[in-house]
Amino acid sequence: MGLMEFSLSLQLSHATEMAAIGAARAAGFGDKNKADKAAVKAMREFFNEVDFNGRVVIGEGEKDEAPMLYIGEKLGTGKGKAVDIAVDPLENTTATSKLDGRAICVLAASEKGGLFHGPEMYMDKLVVGREAKGKVYLDEKPKNNLKVIAKALDREIRDLVVVILDRDRHEELVARVREAGARVRLVPAGDLTPGIAACMRGTGVHAVMGIGGAPEGVLTAAAMQCLGGEIQGRYWPKNEEQVKKMKRLKMDRNKIYSQDELASGKDIIFCATGVTDGNLLKGVRFFGGGARTHSLVMSTSSGKIRFIDTTHVFDKKLVDYRL
Repeated sequence: MGLMEFSLSLQLSHATEMAAIGAARAAGFGDKNKADKAAVKAMREFFNEVDFNGRVVIGEGEKDEAPMLYIGEKLGTGKGKAVDIAVDPLENTTATSKLDGRAICVLAASEKGGLFHGPEMYMDKLVVGREAKGKVYLDEKPKNNLKVIAKALDREIRDLVVVILDRDRHEELVARVREAGARVRLVPAGDLTPGIAACMRGTGVHAVMGIGGAPEGVLTAAAMQCLGGEIQGRYWPKNEEQVKKMKRLKMDRNKIYSQDELASGKDIIFCATGVTDGNLLKGVRFFGGGARTHSLVMSTSSGKIRFIDTTHVFDKKLVDYRL
C-alpha cells in the first residue's frame, strides 16, 4: 500500500463528503451558483485541516476568477507529503439546483507533477473499459470503434449504450452511433460519472464519446488509472483566443492524450461523493441530527475500489440510532 493510500485516501474522501453535504443543503432552490459555492467552501475548509502540502492544479479557475480552490492555491497544514490536487467541487451544478440526478463532488490526488495541468477548455474524448483498452482510436469512425468494443465485450453492437452530452455539436456523432446500431444515452451535463460507469459491469454504459470539459478529462484519466480503463482526449479550442493560448503553452492541437499522460502519477487517489442520486452513487440523505453520504474511493497503489456509505452525526441528541 502506497504512502498516500495509507495516510490520505480516507481523509480526502471526507473532503468530497463535506462538499456534497454543503451542496445538498443548497440543492433544489434553483440557484446553481449557490450550490457550487457551498461545495467549494466546505471542501476547502476541510482540506485546510489535513496534514499535507497540497497544491491545486485543476480547480475553479485562475486566482482572479476564483477566490477559493483556484489553480495554484496551497491547501493543507503544510506538513507532510507534497500532493497535487484536481477538484471539481460540484459537477452538474444545474442538476443540483433542480434536485435532478447525477450530481457529484469529486477530486483526484497524486504526488507532485502527477496530474496534467492543461488549459481550461473543451476536450474531444473517447472513454472505454478495460476490455477495449488499446483497441480503439479517437480518430477512427464511430462504427469501427463500436465493432471493436462489442467484440471485446462479447456482445453485439445493438447491445451497446454510448453516453454523449446532449449538445448541438454532437448531432453528427449521435447520428453515426445510431446508424452503427448502438443506442445513445444523451445526458444534459456531466460526462465524468458515465466514464467511470463504462469501466464497471452492470451499469449499462459501455463507452463515452464526444466533446466535454478538459478538466473533467483529467479527472476521468485519474479514475481510469484506478480502474484499468482508457481515455483518449484531444484539446478542442472553441475560438481563436484558445488557439493562441495553446500556442503559448506550446501544445500541439492534434495531439491525442492518454490516461498515462493526463494522470501520470504513480500514486493516484480518486474520490467522489454523490450529491443527488445517480447510477453509481446515491445522493446525500438528511435525517434528524445528521446525514448519510455515498462515496467511491479508489487508489492505484492498492488497487482497491471502495463504495463507502457513511453516517454523519451533527447532533447526537436528535439522532435515532435505530435508523
